[in-house]
Amino acid sequence: MTSALCSGSFDPITMGHVDIIERTAQMFDRCHVTLFVNAEKHPLFTVAERLEMARDATQHIKNVVVGAYEGLLTEYCRANHIRVVIKGLRAVSDFEHEFIMAQMNKHLNPHVETLFMMTQPAYAFLSSSIVKEVAGWHGDITGLVPPSVARRLQAKFEGA
Repeated sequence: MTSALCSGSFDPITMGHVDIIERTAQMFDRCHVTLFVNAEKHPLFTVAERLEMARDATQHIKNVVVGAYEGLLTEYCRANHIRVVIKGLRAVSDFEHEFIMAQMNKHLNPHVETLFMMTQPAYAFLSSSIVKEVAGWHGDITGLVPPSVARRLQAKFEGA
């Protein structure tokens, strides 16, 4: 069985994430959607909330496993027998950061390959950060995140 990993902080999961996950799930027997806890980021949503949103957003994909992990991506891959990490790229600016991470991951675990997948043009501008900013100003986020995520964002920013 071939497995791939789609990792991120998913704060919150967007339609761009869902698109990359769907496409990955078509190419591999199993797609691990794993929320990695990043101490450098200050998330709007708790790990439990982000897991729930990711599970809801991917429930239509039968070969997806959603979970969370605190530690090195390469250790997660080793423990789960994953040899392929899929990273979505929106623009050239994403590539530099992801390239450095891929090289470090290869150093830590030579068996892990990182594959870069270009985002669909419709999502090239989309990030969790920009969605939170628009939602914080009560802007229209329809089509940018799954409906359940939009409801959670609206609830977070009600009265703000």
